[in-house]
Amino acid sequence: MDASNALPVGFRHRDVFFALGLVFILTVLILPVPGWMLDVGLALSMAVSVLILMVALWINRPLDFSSFPTVLLVATLLRLALNLASTRLILAEGHTGTDAAGHVIMGFANFVVGGNFIIGLIVFAILVVVNFIVITKGASRIAEVGARFALDAMPGKQMAIDADLSAGLIDEGEARRRRGELEQESAFFGAMDGASKFVRGDAVAGLIITAINILGGLLIGVAQHGMPVADAGHTYTVLSVGDGLVTQIPALIVSLAAGILVSKGGNRGSVDAAMLGQLGSYPKALGVSGGLMGLLAVTPGMPTGPFLLLALGAGGLAWYLPRFARKQEEQKRHEELLAAKAPTAEEPVADMLRVDDIRVELGNGLVALILDPATGLSAKVRRLRKRFATEYGFLLPSVRLRDSATVPLNGYEIAVQGVVVAKGELQVRQMLAIDPRHQGITVPGSDTREPTFGLPARWIDPALAEEAELRGLTVVDPDSVVTTHLAEVIKEHMPTLLSYAATKRLLDELDREHQKLVADLIPAQASLSVVQRVLQALLAERVSIRNLPVILEGISEAAAWTRNITLMTEHVRAKLSLQICQALMNAEGTIPVIVVSPEWEQHFLDNIVEQGEDRQFVMPPSLVQDFLLAARARIQAHATSDHWPAVLVAPAARPFVRSLLERVSPSTPVICHNELHRKAPVTTIDQI
Repeated sequence: MDASNALPVGFRHRDVFFALGLVFILTVLILPVPGWMLDVGLALSMAVSVLILMVALWINRPLDFSSFPTVLLVATLLRLALNLASTRLILAEGHTGTDAAGHVIMGFANFVVGGNFIIGLIVFAILVVVNFIVITKGASRIAEVGARFALDAMPGKQMAIDADLSAGLIDEGEARRRRGELEQESAFFGAMDGASKFVRGDAVAGLIITAINILGGLLIGVAQHGMPVADAGHTYTVLSVGDGLVTQIPALIVSLAAGILVSKGGNRGSVDAAMLGQLGSYPKALGVSGGLMGLLAVTPGMPTGPFLLLALGAGGLAWYLPRFARKQEEQKRHEELLAAKAPTAEEPVADMLRVDDIRVELGNGLVALILDPATGLSAKVRRLRKRFATEYGFLLPSVRLRDSATVPLNGYEIAVQGVVVAKGELQVRQMLAIDPRHQGITVPGSDTREPTFGLPARWIDPALAEEAELRGLTVVDPDSVVTTHLAEVIKEHMPTLLSYAATKRLLDELDREHQKLVADLIPAQASLSVVQRVLQALLAERVSIRNLPVILEGISEAAAWTRNITLMTEHVRAKLSLQICQALMNAEGTIPVIVVSPEWEQHFLDNIVEQGEDRQFVMPPSLVQDFLLAARARIQAHATSDHWPAVLVAPAARPFVRSLLERVSPSTPVICHNELHRKAPVTTIDQI
């Protein structure tokens, strides 16, 4: 059964009824209406204005009431139509008494102002002043400034959305939703800027209509109906003031709703939650206010009762609110822990079989690290992905964070493509003091090893962090321990993480002017797999692939004379010489290198066997062992320096020297003479 057929007829055809309502309002502007119909219209106007105010109070954000400008226009048109109808009745039937324009106007005239038209005029004038000068003028100014700021900030917000999309923090659907929300925001504030003029015009129109009713009524009552001037003045003034009040009060309510809506700004939540939550967040302010009220209570000549009551109320709130806030925070933390430990619904089979590219599993004792996605481990992992995109030129796959019952209580495991490659343990409420220079840790705590590099460390109390830093120790929080460990694991496995799909995505996202280069290269000169393997070889040595067009040009040039991946990679590295040299420069602007002696270079060259484009390394194991021992000794001699040196070797031997050193010092860069840019200053600090 169609769900729309189950709705009442009024809901199924609400567009038709809405159009008929507008036509009826326009009809009231032309045709006279009886008094009972005017009563219904005035009551409806009052109800609609109160409804608008309540919605403005309870919405979560201004955009949730984006139809407000249209609603404001319709409500203003309704009041003006009722004003015209009441004016017609007052001028035509006013000589018959104060009930000529219906019972609603008579009720306001008699009950609100007690039949005294002078009091009514004063009250009406005050309402007009409050509405026109105070509320409407302020709301118009806020709407104007809000519209201007919304339009000025729109390009920056668009760029922020594009940056988050490029960094992988959001997907295309979320980016589309945010852009739509941004367009709605700018359109809403622009419409509010114009809609505020409706309110001002309504206030002016109410004042003019009241004056016309009084003057016109006097003229008609005296000249046409022969009423005494005093009786005519009293009757028509009471009717006009009652009409002005019954229309000005809904106008004031709608103006208040408009002011609340535009002044809400970036606050989220209902108005009472925002105001009371922020005003009550400062118990000291309540205490000072209560103290001042107490002083006024004992001041001679001041009424003691009201001020003493306010002093007791403010003082009680100042005492109660901090304790209530702590209790709420503890309850929230308890509920979050229960939610984290609660059993979840069974995952679909596809999700169970899917292997995450990067996964961090935490023990139950570390669940608190991922409870707050805005400030905890999740936020640091997002920043880590953004940093890798900036430094190495490709976006990491999403990192899945989850708790696991199989992991030790305070332990964590890092898995790459389903295989656990690293583990560690943390103390959630302590800081890790690391001794990078092996000078000894004198700050009290429990000894451990830093999980990333295996350095001696100690878990210490956060209060001792400043003292530990003064003693030359590096102090980090548990979130940073996991993030640093994850960063090193990712650097080690970057070639694995650059999958075929990720490579295709990198090429598809190149700028339009570089798409011709991609089209010429793939598949005519090289396949996508070849490009992927070259990029993986670069990432294996932590060379950024951000300058992808230059890399593709290098592959295109090398593909003209070789199909060997190693030779292609060496040619690309030569084209990236400036980038490689800049990454190796120290603070003095030079590249510190450890050179390989001519004897060892000759050994390498003599043990390279070429068979066409293939090259094999056949150095005897004894020589390999001697070289590794000599290289490790020279590299470790400079391990404590501020900048890690590179090993400089002949171009033909570079790939093989790199493959050997990867076993003993994987973070040591190996470069050849072809990769030294002509303007890069080189400083030889040692020799193997």
